[in-house]
Amino acid sequence: MSLLENLHWRYATKKMNGTKIPREKLDYILEAARLAPSSSGLQQYKIIVISDKALLEKIKGISYNQSQITDCSHLLVFAAWDEYYDERVSKVFNFIMDERGLPHHTMDGYKHVILSNFATYNKDWEAHHAAKQSYISFAMAIAAAAEQQIDATPIEGFLNEKLDDLLRLNGTGYKSTVILPLGYREEENDWLVNMKKVRMPREQFIQEMTIEDAADIGEAMTEDLNVFIQK
Repeated sequence: MSLLENLHWRYATKKMNGTKIPREKLDYILEAARLAPSSSGLQQYKIIVISDKALLEKIKGISYNQSQITDCSHLLVFAAWDEYYDERVSKVFNFIMDERGLPHHTMDGYKHVILSNFATYNKDWEAHHAAKQSYISFAMAIAAAAEQQIDATPIEGFLNEKLDDLLRLNGTGYKSTVILPLGYREEENDWLVNMKKVRMPREQFIQEMTIEDAADIGEAMTEDLNVFIQK
């Protein structure tokens, strides 16, 4: 199947049957999520993988008792940085430089730009920015699951603070953002399984523009990023 065929096949599964996912399929989904792009390549998030039934039962209790959480094979919890600071950003850049065989100072100019920019915002904005990056990885996991014919249910309906308490995320620099049960649909008990997939018509969803359609905002920036970094 092509990617588009896989995406037509998938839906937000409402009832799962508890069957275990083969490890190689789970690893494939996790690797797709790991390879997702992120702002400045910082990968400001991580994934917690849970299959322990007792823990899933507790998570269900703070997720409005959604059955997919306990009927899934594995639950992916996406957790993102709670803020940006020099040591945290430097650690990532140093790792990147080590992997590329470059001196640590190679990215100092760019790192300064990032930190200077984020310093103009508060910690809530920083946490929100990092959370948005985790959603890119989240989407890649959903697409990879569809490719593997694994059902997945995107869930934001849970009590974030209680989940952070349960998973002992407080004090680690991470906050939960979104969760993804993975498993197999139980067709006979899923009211959504045979429903038509509905999306906005292409002509309403996609808008093509030219310069004539754009507003005149003047010359907002005349320098390219490389020049800006050197300052």
